[in-house]
Amino acid sequence: NYLETKGLSIYSTEVPAIQTAAQESMNNAKRINSRENTDENGNPVQSQAAIVIIDHKTGYVVGCVGGLGEKTSRGLNRVTQARRRPGSTIKPLTSVAAGLEEKIITAATLYNDNITDFYVPGWSPQNLNNNNRGIISVRQAIETSQNIPFIKVVKELTTEKGVEYLEKMGITKLDPKQDLLASVSLGGLTNGASPLEMAAAYATIANDGIYIEPTFYTKVLDSDNQVVLESKQETHRAFSETTAYITKSILTGPVTGASGTAKKCAIKGMDVAAKTGTSNEDKDRWLCGFTNYYTSAVWYGYDKEETVVVNGISPATLIWSAAMSKVHEGLE
Repeated sequence: NYLETKGLSIYSTEVPAIQTAAQESMNNAKRINSRENTDENGNPVQSQAAIVIIDHKTGYVVGCVGGLGEKTSRGLNRVTQARRRPGSTIKPLTSVAAGLEEKIITAATLYNDNITDFYVPGWSPQNLNNNNRGIISVRQAIETSQNIPFIKVVKELTTEKGVEYLEKMGITKLDPKQDLLASVSLGGLTNGASPLEMAAAYATIANDGIYIEPTFYTKVLDSDNQVVLESKQETHRAFSETTAYITKSILTGPVTGASGTAKKCAIKGMDVAAKTGTSNEDKDRWLCGFTNYYTSAVWYGYDKEETVVVNGISPATLIWSAAMSKVHEGLE
């Protein structure tokens, strides 16, 4: 009744041109899934996705789309309500940024990428396609998303410290009893993370180490232009500006490196930092990244967890690239 009768004016943080770019990238998403899954009766199962774009200097959500297909007023908004395992997109958070801040690593620190026994019962971590690269630097390991070096970083850092940094960057629904070495280093979080949380965490890197709680509105006025609600965003320093600077530099590798996993995310004339992510059994596909202007996170998968079968570039990468390329048109 209050909403319907008080003539409220809600001041949204949405930027219409950016919202349009995000929506258009999602409208085309069905075309980029190489194979639709089917249920037990052979009927097609609708894949799903979510994209959120943040102005990391303000924490304002300037565009977001919470799902594919027709929207309903009370439908599931996967940007805020879907919690999925972030996979390798967690590495810059719990290994790189945390490791740099705690002086465990530098960008040039070397690790042996060969198979290692971490003495965790029932767990034999390997790299994708058993691609072991021997002695490599942290910078090289991010470029091709190796696993073994980042498990070693978190083991040296401790999982408790890794969790502490996740919480500093706004990922808070963690399970201290279950989120151990595998979860914290490779992104198999028990309770997952939402696209909004992942975007806010990457925005912390883009914003020189300062976390700003994301918001969708600035204020609400009644019919007498009296303020009845104001957005109060939490903000704090999660790590130093130096740590953020080096992390940004490392994260350009997946975009610009010869073997980078996010080369599709390049935007002509722009510095782009990005990281791909895939959860166990390819059930979640992620792309998180930023420019000097905006930070965006994309998740792609199924509401009921199923393997995402893709030939070629990840759908999450393609959605991110389509939206962010459009958003940056005309910017210096």
